[in-house]
Amino acid sequence: MDSLFCRMMKRFASLVLAMVLSLAAWSQTDSATSVEPQKSHLRISLLTCGVGELVYEIFGHTAVRVIDSSVEGPLRDIVYNYGMFNGYDDNFELKFMRGKLPYYVATNLFEDFMMEYNELGRQVEEQVLNINDSAKESINAFLQENVLPQNRYYKYDFFFDNCATRIRDVFPATLGAGFKYGKILPDNSKLTFRDIINRYFYRRHWERVGVNILLGSRIDKVMTDNDIMFLPDYLRDGLAGATNNGKKIADAPTIILPGAKPVEAGANIPLLLTCSLLLLTLAGVGIKKLQLLGRVMSTLLLFVSGLLGALIVTMWFATDHQGCANNYNILWAMPVNLVLAFAKPVKKDKYAVLAILMIAVSFLMHVLNVQGLVPELMPLMLALMAIHINIYRKSKEAANNASA
Repeated sequence: MDSLFCRMMKRFASLVLAMVLSLAAWSQTDSATSVEPQKSHLRISLLTCGVGELVYEIFGHTAVRVIDSSVEGPLRDIVYNYGMFNGYDDNFELKFMRGKLPYYVATNLFEDFMMEYNELGRQVEEQVLNINDSAKESINAFLQENVLPQNRYYKYDFFFDNCATRIRDVFPATLGAGFKYGKILPDNSKLTFRDIINRYFYRRHWERVGVNILLGSRIDKVMTDNDIMFLPDYLRDGLAGATNNGKKIADAPTIILPGAKPVEAGANIPLLLTCSLLLLTLAGVGIKKLQLLGRVMSTLLLFVSGLLGALIVTMWFATDHQGCANNYNILWAMPVNLVLAFAKPVKKDKYAVLAILMIAVSFLMHVLNVQGLVPELMPLMLALMAIHINIYRKSKEAANNASA
């Protein structure tokens, strides 16, 4: 009986053990199939960099950061930068002035990218994209395709094709028709390209005046939300409210590198200068005892305005800079003034009348905002008008004396 009992217990124990092993195997199989998918190995974010001291840093910068946890080493965390150009290229200055300098997209190590902006004291903000794996893969593939040698170059245009607009166009191209940027400008906005760049030049008066002289009326059109994203700050704002199939796709911007505090605007020296030039010109052409001053001011302002006119014509017709087209500053800054500056005011009455009319038309176009008003230029235009009135008067006097 004991033997029978032992055999029965052994069989029972074997059965229990078999059941336990079966349950364990089933449990392992079930848990393996029911585990949640791993998180994406990609993390994609937009970097928005603050303004700097140099002229080409005034408007900030933007780039795309990609962290790929499946990659080992430094290339795990890279930045796609569309603002690269070769400063050592042959005829660099001429190509840049003519709008023919090729820009390109390249990758930087994130650590190196941040080191540069830290040295420059420029702020960096980051917006992480909350999108699914396939969307991340699509963006990453697009960027990898763009950075290939045969695809990386493009013809830079400050307003219409730059480092920000290139990134602006990545998301609609990769995420599809369901993607929409957030609202940036109010519905009644009348903000123009000229208005917005003047805000960035708020403390760089000389650069602001110079740029406004060379930029034509094309940049005086009212901007749309899509237009204003040519600037990194507004691309950041557009992405902050962006949705894909109705769902927000970006976190709020986070400052990952603090920058220097903004500097207050100083005295507007160009305005003081042009007002002084106007007063000196009026005194020189209106007071007989100051005729020498009048001749000096006439020669100086005619020569300078003539040089500006020649530069305006060059930037309008001999370059690919779209913002320089249709520049009505040519009405007061006439290249022919280069000749008139050193010519005697004899038989110049008809030209003087034409010049006065053209300056008046230019003044009216600025006031009516056909081409944006630049306060510093108004005294200069009035001084030139006074000079042409004086040329007309002297030409008539010379003609009368000759006939007498």
